[in-house]
Amino acid sequence: MTLPSRELAGPVQPTADGTRASTDPAPAKRRQTVLVSGLASDSHTWNLVFLQLLIEEQGYDVVNLGPCVPDELLVRECLERAPALLVISSVNGHGHQDGVRVIRKLRAERALATLPAVIGGKLGIAGAERTDHVAELVEAGFDSVFEDGAQEITAFRRFIGGIPQRALS
Repeated sequence: MTLPSRELAGPVQPTADGTRASTDPAPAKRRQTVLVSGLASDSHTWNLVFLQLLIEEQGYDVVNLGPCVPDELLVRECLERAPALLVISSVNGHGHQDGVRVIRKLRAERALATLPAVIGGKLGIAGAERTDHVAELVEAGFDSVFEDGAQEITAFRRFIGGIPQRALS
C-alpha cells in the first residue's frame, strides 16, 4: 500500500491563475526517495505504513513496496529507482534469516554495493537470548540494524537525518 506524499515545500501563496507559488526564498530542493520494504516471508503491513509516515515526516519521498517482497523484486526496484536509502522491516521474527540472504543479493550488484541499507524490527524468534543478529547483519552488508524497541525509533531518525543530499543534476 503506497500512501500519497505530503508536500513540504515551505510557505505558499495562491497566484492569479489559481496555482500555488512558494514564498520561500530558498531554491527548490529535489526530495530524495527512500525505498521501504518487507521481506519475502513477512506479511505484516502496519510496520511499513508506520515507517513510510515517519520517513515522509523527515522530508523524503517514499516508495513502499509492501509485504512479502521477493528478493529479486527488491533488487530490481533498487536498481531501477536508485533510492537514497533502503529500509527493510520485519515483524515475524525471521528478519535476521531473510535479511542476511537479501542483503547479500543486493551487495552482489555492483550498482548497489554502496546503497545505504538498514533493517529493523523483530529480527529473531529467540528474543534477547540471541544477541549476535546485529553483528551478523552488519557483517553481511547492512549499514545499520535497529532492533525492536522505542529507543530505536530515535536512533533511526538520527540515522536518516544524516543521509547526505545528492547533487542535483
